Formats: sequence, structure tokens, C-alpha cells
Amino acid sequence: MLEIRPYRPSDRAAVYDICVRTADAGGDARGQYSSDDLMPDVYAGPYLEYAPELVSIVASGDRAVGYLLAVADTADFVRWHRANWLPGFAQRYAGQPADAAEAGVVESGLHPERMLIAELDAYPAHLHIDLLPEAQGQGLGRVLIDGLRAALHERGVPGLHLGFAPQNVGAAAFYDRLGFHALPSSSAEAPLVGRATAS
Repeated sequence: MLEIRPYRPSDRAAVYDICVRTADAGGDARGQYSSDDLMPDVYAGPYLEYAPELVSIVASGDRAVGYLLAVADTADFVRWHRANWLPGFAQRYAGQPADAAEAGVVESGLHPERMLIAELDAYPAHLHIDLLPEAQGQGLGRVLIDGLRAALHERGVPGLHLGFAPQNVGAAAFYDRLGFHALPSSSAEAPLVGRATAS
């Protein structure tokens, strides 16, 4: 039986594991980079530190099998990231020998300003959601996003956005069904979708 519950600090290792196991356009990226912590250090760790109250966990018993991570104010998150997360990240990864794919991920981690999209005023929040295969296809993604939208609406946040890998056609169809729409700055190489928090 799967349940959705708030994040606990003891979930951190499981969140990192889920992140890397879904980081290859929804598939397993373990072993693709010099450290399996690289993708989570870019796309999960800073969210756990900055806004743990906006992290939801999908659990099977005591084991996390999915999550939703979010920030309500992307601009503030970028400022925090540069001051608080980036120094440690740069120490771990900057200047390490890497292939082109790894260098691209490291560059993303070194430049949090990449998150400052043109549509930020209307869609200031953003999210990441990842579910292991055993948690997919059961409507949990919709429940997670609807719960986040309600929490953000209560805070007065007008909209949220996210990006996804262009080759992840399943994600594109999922977000379309949930009422997300392509934002003007979206491109085929970097799909970007947004939705208002209120219906």
C-alpha cells in the first residue's frame, strides 16, 4: 500500500537514490557519472535543505519510492543556492575531469541563475517530481501536484512551472493531462511548462 506523507530527514538517502534512478529521462542513470550523487546534488539536495516543508514523499511502508520537491519563490531559492549550496557543490565537482555529458550537469549545478525563467513573475514556484516504476500509473503524480498547487495557492503564489527532458514523452503527456501548458520561453531542446495554482 502506497501513501503520501511529509518528508523526514531520514528520507534523504532514499530521495537521492530515487533521483539518480529516474535521472535518465525517467530511466536509471546509476553509473553514468563519476558520482551517483551528482544528479541529486543538482536536482534534489538543495530543495531538501531550502524547503523541506514543500517536499512530499510517496512511501511503501517505511521505504520511499517517489517524491515531489518544490520551492515557492524561485528567485529567492537562487539567491539561497548561490550563497549556501553552491560553495560545497563547487568544491565537490568543479574542475573534475568529466565527459561532455557530466560537464553539462556540473555546469547546471554551478549556475543556479539558469532557473530564472522569463515567466517567473507569473510562475514563481517550480517543482521536480520523480516516481520509481512501482509507484507510477496509480494517479499519485496528480495527487502530489494537486496538493502542491493547493499549498502554494494558500501562500498566495500565482503559478508554478517545471522543465523536463525533451525525450521524456511520457512526462509531456502527463503534464498536458494536468493542465500545464508550454511557456513562451519553452523550446524543443528545453521544454518548459506552467500552470496557475488556482483552477
